[in-house]
Amino acid sequence: MKKNSKKQNQAALRQSLCALSTLAAIAGLSACSQGPDLSGIASERQRPVQRYDISQSIASNGKVVVVGTQSGAVLVSNDQGKTWERNMLGHTSLVDMTVCGDKGFLAVDHYRKVWSADPDGKNWQSVPLEMPRTPLAVTCDRHGGWWVAGINAVISGSSDGGKTWKTSDLGADAHITNIQFLDEKNAIALGEFGLTATSDDGGATWKKGPKIPGDFYPYAALFASRNEGWVSGLAGQMLHTTDGGKTWSKQNNTAHATLNRLFMHDGVPFGVGAGGVIARLEGNSWRAVPYSDPVPVFLGGGASLPGQSAIVIGGPGGLLRAVSTLAKQ
Repeated sequence: MKKNSKKQNQAALRQSLCALSTLAAIAGLSACSQGPDLSGIASERQRPVQRYDISQSIASNGKVVVVGTQSGAVLVSNDQGKTWERNMLGHTSLVDMTVCGDKGFLAVDHYRKVWSADPDGKNWQSVPLEMPRTPLAVTCDRHGGWWVAGINAVISGSSDGGKTWKTSDLGADAHITNIQFLDEKNAIALGEFGLTATSDDGGATWKKGPKIPGDFYPYAALFASRNEGWVSGLAGQMLHTTDGGKTWSKQNNTAHATLNRLFMHDGVPFGVGAGGVIARLEGNSWRAVPYSDPVPVFLGGGASLPGQSAIVIGGPGGLLRAVSTLAKQ
């Protein structure tokens, strides 16, 4: 019995020593090793431009540049794109943005809201939007009135900052993707399947015009005057009008890229689009503008930096930068 008891005691002692050894090893590992380093994540979160940002609308009033993202953030720069400030609006996706003269910025939200800000790109406020059910384009008239266009060929206007809206239904199964006021009274809207609509009474009424040939789908449009304008389409198509959209002629696009946004820069039409392409109109052709470190992704927005010989471009993956337009082919 004593012999068995002795063996049992020795076994217990070995188990205790093993346990102590294991605990010591664990303690040693805990003392020598460090937890995961989260400083990089914290630092990234403090950056104004995040890697997951998708810039899809950009506007500039010459004083500040404002960028709307797909993730609910508004990015504002008051030093020509050198630095940015971040403002979270919540569950939003700003699909289009414009400048309303000296009254500030206006943006339309995929989630059926219209957002407005002061001329410094601050103090963002939203109002609900009933129609169109999915808004795609926004603009202002010369009196500061708000105009939104979207699916099912619906155009809505408000003259009181979004408190009340008047809706025009063009009765077409088509998306209106672009709307612009050309002067005090005249406006034009362009949409799917070559749809054109015009107003000559400040938006009080809208009527369909001649269709753009070929069931044209307008990605972007830009009018420099009541008569002259340009429109971009699928597979890099570019059309030009000199009679306010009644007729259109083809233009060469040697950049061979679909242009998602068109805008004026130093008095010349520019565009940004697929494959990281920046293009400008030279004569009757759209030609790629070379720039340093191009990224072959779609560019969702672009805006002029007046007097800087540069523009701001934005796209996915936190791509947001100012690039020079002085480079030669």
